[in-house]
Order: sequence, then structure tokens, then C-alpha cells
Amino acid sequence: MNETITLTELKSKMDNGDAFTLVETLPIEYYRHTHLPGAINLPVDKIAETAVTVLHDKSSEIVVYCAKDT
Repeated sequence: MNETITLTELKSKMDNGDAFTLVETLPIEYYRHTHLPGAINLPVDKIAETAVTVLHDKSSEIVVYCAKDT
């Protein structure tokens, strides 16, 4: 199931210690500069080749954070 959550909802999940896997799809150079605490980096251009090795628990809730150009 795909569902969109707000940044406020994400912060609440993080503050509450909810169990989920946080994935950031930032390019590696942006991820190295700054990323959300506990986030796994999975750049869009690497998803097909690395998702299986990075996302081990298939039953875990996964929250994907995508940067947006403004």
C-alpha cells in the first residue's frame, strides 16, 4: 500500500520511536552532506541494483523521503 505522510507525521514517527525503515532517495553527494537521522541512502539511479541488499526486512514499514526541487 502506498500512502503519503507529511513531514510532521514523519517527525512524530521518529520522535515516538516507531518501527520503520527510513529511506532517502537523495543523490549520494547530498546524502553525505545532510540526511535525516537513521536514514538509509538509496539514490533513484541505484534502486534496481541495491534495494534488495539494503532493504532486508520485507515486512517492515518503509518510509521513503524524496527531495523536491522548488
